[in-house]
Amino acid sequence: MDFAVAFTRDPQAAPYPVRCDGTAAALFAVVAAVLALTVDDGRRPDALGWVLLMAAHVPLAWRRKAPVPVLLAVVAFVAPYHALDYMHLAPIPASMTALYTVASTGRPRRTLITGLAVTSVTLGTQLFANPHEIVELLRVSGWVIAMLVFGASIRLYRQLVAGLVEQAEREAERKVAEERLRIARDLHDLLAHSITLIGVQTSVAAHLLVADPDRLDREALVRALDGIAATCREARSEVRTTLDVLRATPEGPLPDLASLPDLVRASGAALTVRTGAAKVPAAVGAAAYRIVQESLTNAVRHGAPGADVRVDVGTAEEVLTVRVVNGGTTPGGTGGSGYGILGMRERARSVGGTLSAGPRDGGGFEVTAALPLVGMGGAA
Repeated sequence: MDFAVAFTRDPQAAPYPVRCDGTAAALFAVVAAVLALTVDDGRRPDALGWVLLMAAHVPLAWRRKAPVPVLLAVVAFVAPYHALDYMHLAPIPASMTALYTVASTGRPRRTLITGLAVTSVTLGTQLFANPHEIVELLRVSGWVIAMLVFGASIRLYRQLVAGLVEQAEREAERKVAEERLRIARDLHDLLAHSITLIGVQTSVAAHLLVADPDRLDREALVRALDGIAATCREARSEVRTTLDVLRATPEGPLPDLASLPDLVRASGAALTVRTGAAKVPAAVGAAAYRIVQESLTNAVRHGAPGADVRVDVGTAEEVLTVRVVNGGTTPGGTGGSGYGILGMRERARSVGGTLSAGPRDGGGFEVTAALPLVGMGGAA
């Protein structure tokens, strides 16, 4: 893994470049010395030859900081070394390394110009030293071109990896944003509904205590207080479930259509469910539950006293339909406020469905949602 990271990382952004390249240059110098002493490919270097050979390796310590100047410095020492017909194989590692660095860190245009310039210098030097060695000229030119192509390929590969990494980071940021939005919707739906019910039940209990203390309806008061306690327990349970899902994995228990009767009963609304044997995906069921929950919250908050609320859930042509009707709203009420309706629309859209919400012609407020059971809904 460390080798893969080092191979795909931008060479100019690597830590301690001078130290690492200086160590590599020293190793190349040792290899060059061994080749100069053991391989018979030209005359053995004399004092001038050793100076030129060793000096050609010194600039490699800065090859990643200044690729082109380093290549020019290496060529300045290697060209007279070859022209004097010293052992030709010894400086090849240093020369190829400088070429590779230029090709792997520069743009194609710079690589092409560098290749033409180095090839011209190499051919000129070889023609001066060995004018009759045509095969050697072709071999040297081939090595130069091959090294440039290899360096350019590595550069393109690094750009491809960098692009994939950037795309993965953008995708991760997008998923984080979607998850935050989902959490915000869950918390809004849960807390708004529970707090609204607690407020209504608390008002009932306060009314019973204040309206006629001498004829206190203790049973009604107990029912109101029990309702408050039950709502608190339900809210605490759902908050714990949400936190458990967040701490573990995105998969986890979600409220679905089976939980609708308890939800609707707590709000005093009428419920009709006509799903038959239709298979409702978990995500669609959860979206329907949250839409009904937010609609009931708005109905309790903005509904006129005594107004009936009806919830109808059914299936038609592989679509789950949700319809919540509030028979009346208080003066100035809208049937929804804040982020409630926006959250419901986002819920529906998250499973490929649609939602409409607005006043009815005959008075009141109506929320209608269509959630597909296949396609985007099933995939969700």
